[in-house]
Amino acid sequence: MRKFAMTLAAAALVLGVTSMAAKAQAQYAGAAGIHAQLKNATPIEQAACRGFGPYCPPGYTRVCGPYRCWCRPCY
Repeated sequence: MRKFAMTLAAAALVLGVTSMAAKAQAQYAGAAGIHAQLKNATPIEQAACRGFGPYCPPGYTRVCGPYRCWCRPCY
């Protein structure tokens, strides 16, 4: 009988933890609206400076100083 009680208690514990995890993932009706999603959207930033160029690869731009030119990362 003790073994049955321990198994029942363990099963109840597992079900309780699982139901808490399921509630944490649930989406409420207000959060599913388009306005709520737009507020949390990450702004789209330029991934590369003008793609492949004649001098520099994507993500870099050509910069010239008084004595030489080089490729620097885009910001």
